Amino acid sequence: MSKTNTDQQKIQELMDRGTIVEVLPSKKEFVDRLKSGQKLRLYIGIDATAPTLHLSHAKNFMLMEKFRQLGHEVIILFGDFTARIGDPTGENKSRPQLSRKDVIANIKQWQKLVKPLMGFSDKKNPVKIMYNHSWLSKLSMEDLINLASNFTVQQIIERDMFQKRLKEKKPIHLHEFLYPLMQGYDSVAMDVDVEVCGTDQIFNALAGRTLMKKLKNKDKFVVAVTLMENPKTGELMSKSKGTGVFLDTSPKDMYGQVMSQPDEMIEILLVNCTLLSLEEIKKIMALPNPRDAKAKLAMEVTKMFHGEKEALKAEQEFTNIFAKKENPDDMPEFAISQNTISPVELLLQMQLVTSKGEAKRLIDGGGLKLNHEKVATWDKDINIKSGDVIQAGKRKFGKIK
Repeated sequence: MSKTNTDQQKIQELMDRGTIVEVLPSKKEFVDRLKSGQKLRLYIGIDATAPTLHLSHAKNFMLMEKFRQLGHEVIILFGDFTARIGDPTGENKSRPQLSRKDVIANIKQWQKLVKPLMGFSDKKNPVKIMYNHSWLSKLSMEDLINLASNFTVQQIIERDMFQKRLKEKKPIHLHEFLYPLMQGYDSVAMDVDVEVCGTDQIFNALAGRTLMKKLKNKDKFVVAVTLMENPKTGELMSKSKGTGVFLDTSPKDMYGQVMSQPDEMIEILLVNCTLLSLEEIKKIMALPNPRDAKAKLAMEVTKMFHGEKEALKAEQEFTNIFAKKENPDDMPEFAISQNTISPVELLLQMQLVTSKGEAKRLIDGGGLKLNHEKVATWDKDINIKSGDVIQAGKRKFGKIK
C-alpha cells in the first residue's frame, strides 16, 4: 500500500487553518486516517455553470493541492453531466439547464484558470481530471430506478432549500430531486475515500456516503469547507451575480477587485486564499491601517495568478490612480465625433456601460468623472475634446480621441 507524508504538524496545520469547517463522520477519524500513512483518494466536484471562477473556488483547489502534496490521490471532477441538470440554488428557483457544448467550453476555461494552483504537471502524483458524463450518461432507466430506491421522498425533501420553497409555495421540479442521486453516484463510480465540498453541498455529499455504504460497503469521509461568507452581510462570492474577485481578470483588475473587498473579508481571504502562514497573517492583521493589510492581500493573490512582476506593476498603477489621482498607463482610446455630448451617450459609445439605465445609475452615484472632475448630472450635455480622460466607477478608464 502506497505511503504518504504523515507529518503530524503539517496535517494539523491543514486541519486547523480554518478552511475546513466540518468532517463527517468525525474530524478525529479523518485525522487518524491521514496519520496512518494510507493513500486516500479524494475528490472535489465542480459544475461548470459559468465561464469564470472566483477566489472562493480558488481556495478549494488550494486545499486539494495541500492534500496532493501530502501524497494523496486528488481528483478534480468536472460535472459536465450534472451541470446540465442544475443543482437546486439557494435562491428559491431552479438553475437554467445548459447544453453540453456550453459546459465543455466553461470547463476548458476553468482548467486554464486553476493551473497556477495545482500540480497538474507532477509526474509522480499528478492531479487527475475526470468528467461525470463518462458514467452518468450511460445509466439506464433501470439503473436510475435502482439508485432512487436507496432514498425516500422524505429524505430528499428535507433539504433546506426545498423546505424553503415549499413554505413559500414555489415550484420544485422533479429533475432537481435527481441531482443528489447523480452527485452521490459520482462517489461510487470513482470509488473514492473522501469528498471535499462546500457546506452548501453536505446534503448531496451525504447522499454519496449512503450509496457508497449500500453499493460498495465502504465508508466515505465528507470534508466540508467554508463558503467564505461576509461575516456582516452573509453575502457570498457569486458567478451568477458577478460579485467577488474573479480569476479571469488582468493583474490590475484582480488587484483592484481585492482592494474593493470590505475590510471584514481581509482575514478570511488571507487565511483561505494565500499561502502565508497563520503567524504571518496574524502580523498583517495587526497593522494599524486595514488598507495596508488589504494591499498585502492584493499583492499575494495577484502574484499567485500573474507572477510577482505583474503584481508589482498592478500595485503601482493602483497607487497612482487611487492615492496620487493619476491616470492608468494603458487606457483604451475611443473615437468620438461630437464636441458636445450627453454623458449617457458618451459612456455607451466608450463601452464603459452596457445600458442607459446603468449609465444613469453610475452618474447619480457620482461615479462618472471627466479629467478627475465629477460629472454631476446625466441630463445635461458636456463638452469634450481629444485627450480627455473619462473614468466610470473606480477602475474603468478611457481616453477620447
